[in-house]
Amino acid sequence: MPALSRADTSTLGRWWWTIDRLTLLAIAILIGFGYVMMLAASPAVAERIHVSRDSFIFKQVFFLMAAAGVVIGTSLLSPKGVRRLALAGCVIALVLTAMTLVTGVEIKGARRWIALPGLSLQPSEFLKPCFAVVAAWLLAEGKRTRGFPGMAIAFGVYGVILMLLKSQPDIGMLAVVTAVFFAQLFVGGLNLFFVGVGVAMLGASGVGAYAFFPHVRSRVSRFLDPAVGDSYQVNTALEAFGNGGLLGRGPGEGRVKDILPDAHADFVFAVMGEEFGLVVCLLVLCIFAFIVMRGLLRLLAEHDEFVILASAGLVTSFGLQAFVNMASTLHLIPTKGMTLPFVSYGGSSVIAIALGMGMLLALTRRRHHGDVS
Repeated sequence: MPALSRADTSTLGRWWWTIDRLTLLAIAILIGFGYVMMLAASPAVAERIHVSRDSFIFKQVFFLMAAAGVVIGTSLLSPKGVRRLALAGCVIALVLTAMTLVTGVEIKGARRWIALPGLSLQPSEFLKPCFAVVAAWLLAEGKRTRGFPGMAIAFGVYGVILMLLKSQPDIGMLAVVTAVFFAQLFVGGLNLFFVGVGVAMLGASGVGAYAFFPHVRSRVSRFLDPAVGDSYQVNTALEAFGNGGLLGRGPGEGRVKDILPDAHADFVFAVMGEEFGLVVCLLVLCIFAFIVMRGLLRLLAEHDEFVILASAGLVTSFGLQAFVNMASTLHLIPTKGMTLPFVSYGGSSVIAIALGMGMLLALTRRRHHGDVS
């Protein structure tokens, strides 16, 4: 790549000199961390469930390689190409998410997955990046074209997503999609009165989820008072951070992965804390923060309403997912089964996140005024 000349007008040459290479490097580092953490955490989990020690590693290496390809391939698109991809992805994800209610695999009382040979697909993961871009296009087009009901259509699509995710149920995913959508409305200039109404509605929805969904009530109750229920995973994770200290116990020397059921997935941050210590955890936290802040700062010079709204939604979704995973592992919020982007095990999650980051890189590429190529 460094050998490419600025005068190179090929697709690859234009891509290399217009892409945000620092964000691309940060994403590559996270993918590298994902590989290291699979080597650290997954063999013990595989042994505990009596499968091959390398089964999770082989699968995740394939997913991470595919994720790298998705990031690069998607980042080559023009803004128009990103819109078309997001629209197609949103329609497909909506159909497949609806199918989970009929033919989906039920795990822990929820129907969120479609069984495929050798893996399970969670279609709702792809709704996050695709709906963020589609909503951005609808909101921007509603401002640009007189008479086009962009906001009404966006709320209609959001309502469909709300009903589907509530029916699965997946309240955590719904909360993230809702937060991202309202963040885009705020960035798009929504009146502060309606912002306040939206915040009040979110609060009321939280109370409703606590009242009507037993698993939500259980998680919140255990967060507020660990003595009322089983807090084994969170307590074990906190002990792992304490055992790791500043520099960690060393690669492969951790013990939490041998006893924590979701050590390779939702609680991989605890494995990282025990084996690599506070320093590495803070480094990973800084990488996530860098990607979010870098994405937002590049929008300061942007004039395209669609690019601003879509990029804001994508970085909000990415940052919020990372925050939820790390904060729940540290017992700062109630536990939620949400992966750490690019680091946790999970095929649907890592590919969907790669799709979102590829879209972000494509939208934030340096372009001349009016250039959509």
